[in-house]
Amino acid sequence: MSTFLISRTDAIGDVVLTLPVAGRLKQLFPGCRVILLGRTYTQAVAAACPWIDDFLNVDELQQLPQAAQIAALRNTEATTILHIFPNKVLARLARQAGIKVRIGTRSRWFHWVTCNHLVALSRRHSPLHEAQLNLELLRPLTAETSVLLQAEVARLVQLQPVESVQSDLQELLNQRQPDQLNVILHPRSRGSAREWGLVHFGTLAQLLHQAGHRVFITGTAAEAEELQEWLVEYQPYLTANLTGRLSLPQLIAFIGAADGLVAGSTGPLHLAAALGRHALGLYPPIRPMHPGRWAPLGPHAEYLVFDRPDCQDCRAQPAACTCIKALEPLQVLASIGQWHPAVTDGT
Repeated sequence: MSTFLISRTDAIGDVVLTLPVAGRLKQLFPGCRVILLGRTYTQAVAAACPWIDDFLNVDELQQLPQAAQIAALRNTEATTILHIFPNKVLARLARQAGIKVRIGTRSRWFHWVTCNHLVALSRRHSPLHEAQLNLELLRPLTAETSVLLQAEVARLVQLQPVESVQSDLQELLNQRQPDQLNVILHPRSRGSAREWGLVHFGTLAQLLHQAGHRVFITGTAAEAEELQEWLVEYQPYLTANLTGRLSLPQLIAFIGAADGLVAGSTGPLHLAAALGRHALGLYPPIRPMHPGRWAPLGPHAEYLVFDRPDCQDCRAQPAACTCIKALEPLQVLASIGQWHPAVTDGT
């Protein structure tokens, strides 16, 4: 039985869009074992993915002496490692551990001395989606020559909560009436994406409340501090403020039980899409941050982007650019109005 190590040591959204690599490996090599090598804060994503069999914590690995790090990689009995996110230290360790097949991109000089299979891959100017680009690293393992269609890739983006929603929050969700939606707004991005702005999110919360829907706000503990005044201002329109209250496994469970989520190109947006919930992403038109590269993938995923291709103002003055803020709250409300609550029940 082959064991594959997938090295993706960056953020939650990046890991979600790497799930198709694990799913495709399961299709190509039935019965194989797939291990995700990732950061502590993404372990819950690995646990929720049906394609991933185990998780190797790189933060814990790096605390060990070098010999112990090499031994830990050997103990996985991995036959192949795919360096989806280039990491010079891990590439060297994988070679020292004697992993037989080591795949990386040609664009990283250290892969030339640590990997024995190199893939010509340029992400910055590629027209492909991030998930499709990740799958390109499988080329040395298969005779396939064509790129999987985005719809085929989307079917491999799947998550299943491993924890139940907290009883008090489940009771709150259950208070929804048949014509109401439980909508999550995730206004911050921790710097990972262009932000729509608190004024717009506040207006959307008010519009959703006036339309009879229920609004939940999520975010980290640090974001809870940042949003304190805003949360007080818009509190009358909120069903619950959950910022700083949920661990990642609990957040995954809560998103999986709600009707949908609105956010920029953030981890929670991609989690919602992978959980089969409505996921509405708000994007700027600039490459490579545009939805052609980073759109959420899932059966009910969608996005809005201002129709101004590759805005040069975005590139020259990111803080001053108004492209993403040109998306009107009423436009977002109209998209949410097309959602159906039955999706919460898996239909």
